[in-house]
Amino acid sequence: MAIGLIIIGDEILSGKRSDKHLPHVIELLTARGLQLDWAEYIGDDRARIVATLQRSFASGDIVFCTGGIGATPDDHTRQCAGLALELPLAIHPEAKKLIQQRILETAPDSASAVNLDSPENLHKLNMGKFPQGAELIPNPYNKIPGFAIRQHYFVPGFPVMAWPMLEWVLDTHYPHLFHQTPYAEQAVLVFEAMESTLTPMMEALEAKYLQIKVFSLPSVGDANIRRHIELGVKGEPTQVAAAFADMLAGLDGFHAEYQPA
Repeated sequence: MAIGLIIIGDEILSGKRSDKHLPHVIELLTARGLQLDWAEYIGDDRARIVATLQRSFASGDIVFCTGGIGATPDDHTRQCAGLALELPLAIHPEAKKLIQQRILETAPDSASAVNLDSPENLHKLNMGKFPQGAELIPNPYNKIPGFAIRQHYFVPGFPVMAWPMLEWVLDTHYPHLFHQTPYAEQAVLVFEAMESTLTPMMEALEAKYLQIKVFSLPSVGDANIRRHIELGVKGEPTQVAAAFADMLAGLDGFHAEYQPA
């Protein structure tokens, strides 16, 4: 089952904010023996968000989506999820309660004096309008929930809120997937080598060992290390061990200079 990540926000694409979600989601998944299969960045454009969500809903993947679930004019994710699924938005009763609790807790004056029916407070309830049938994702930071529907999990763009919410999703809904696929990785640094020379060996390894992938990460080097290629194998542990031994034998056949990565 593939896992994807959609990161929404003009501020990411314009450079006003640096994305921190991608590396953190990779960490969350790796700690649970899972892997991120794909990621996309999208600006605050409704048509593009709808098209992306239509494609991801059709994929059957587990998808995390950050950003754009607030109630300001540049927040479109809730509406786009509804359009992508052809479902109306509806106020979630529990979300309404949580939002109103937050209003009362943060009121500058006595909570008894708060008018929950004021235009401002009614507008805040839009943060609890989700595609019909959605479930809530609890937000331990300020109680304003995210929502889940069809294996898609929508959380705010703020890391302080999003990260514990995503962790809750994984630990609540997918513990049965944790550490189900044995995995190993071994690599060496090959100095002053050409990828074109190593490619036939890499292709032969993948053809022989069907449960591994070979990877090649070239580097031009720097003041501390010469030009090199990080060459390795990853995948099922037994096959990794055998493929790695074959790879080292192949490098020896090339009289290549290498060291452990």
